[in-house]
Amino acid sequence: MVFKRLLGSLGVGGPTVDTVLAPGAATPGGILSGHVHLRGGSGDFDIDHITLELVARAEAEHEDGESHGAVAFGRFVVGGGFRLAADTEHSVPFTVTLPWETPITELHGQPLGIVLGVRTELAVAGAKDKGDIDPLAVGPLPVQEAILEAFGQLGFGFKTADLEYGHIGHTSQQLPFFQEIELAPSPQYAHAVNEIEVTFLATPSGMDVVLEADKRGGLFSSGHDALTRFTIAHDDVHRQDWNAVVDGWMRQLVEHRAAHGGHASYGHGHGFAGHHEDHAHHDGGHRSGPGMGTVVAAGAAGLAVGVVGGMVAAEVVDEVGDFFEGDDEDEGGED
Repeated sequence: MVFKRLLGSLGVGGPTVDTVLAPGAATPGGILSGHVHLRGGSGDFDIDHITLELVARAEAEHEDGESHGAVAFGRFVVGGGFRLAADTEHSVPFTVTLPWETPITELHGQPLGIVLGVRTELAVAGAKDKGDIDPLAVGPLPVQEAILEAFGQLGFGFKTADLEYGHIGHTSQQLPFFQEIELAPSPQYAHAVNEIEVTFLATPSGMDVVLEADKRGGLFSSGHDALTRFTIAHDDVHRQDWNAVVDGWMRQLVEHRAAHGGHASYGHGHGFAGHHEDHAHHDGGHRSGPGMGTVVAAGAAGLAVGVVGGMVAAEVVDEVGDFFEGDDEDEGGED
């Protein structure tokens, strides 16, 4: 989708900016390319710089409950230092690299309810205008897709996905938020857990997979949360039986009986991919709530991409246009 905006800081007669992203979904750690199209106004203007800002809609928990805000997580200067003559057109191509921890917004072309955007900032003759936001679509890395497919084939159902502001302890998390993908348990584990939350923290060499189980209480015990972390390499994607790997992760998570607050320790995954660490924790005691109402069902052939509950794609686009506008005061991130 293309957005155009008259630079409000310059008033009537100012230049317009029109950012067009390359078609298709990007990937975490991958390339994002496109063009920033400028059209001159009624006079000549000096373009100081053109900056692209990555923004995300994230949820934060605090004493008064939960709130949502726009969080900046990347800035790239892609042009500037030229004069835009009146009524002329100028196009600036760009190619930038997304952070490895960039959340995924879609799976098999179906949106998951995560709202990301690319905001174009134009500095003209000392005045800045942030313009509008283009929706940013991000698909999974091959190993992320393999893990999610395995969950689907094992009978887990996708419920929601959201972004949580904060950090997960004992990890190398870089962004100010993390993504949680919430799953309904398969029949095999329904007696033991209410839901599973999956978080991917990717790096150039691999990624941490953090699993959190909301465990059911027994007759003489109360339910509690259990977390564990597994580290895998990107090139493991073609080396593993991911159904067996994920099932092994789940068995280890469900069977884990350590007391709350135990310190983390590393160990091998007993035949699973990579290393694992028990009891990673969310700094600030964060617990996620429902996302945007997206429900993705699991199918026998992997992840069924039927979306229950309405026009999710349209809702995501509306969120980009409506939510980020006027949320500058809630932003954090890179300068």
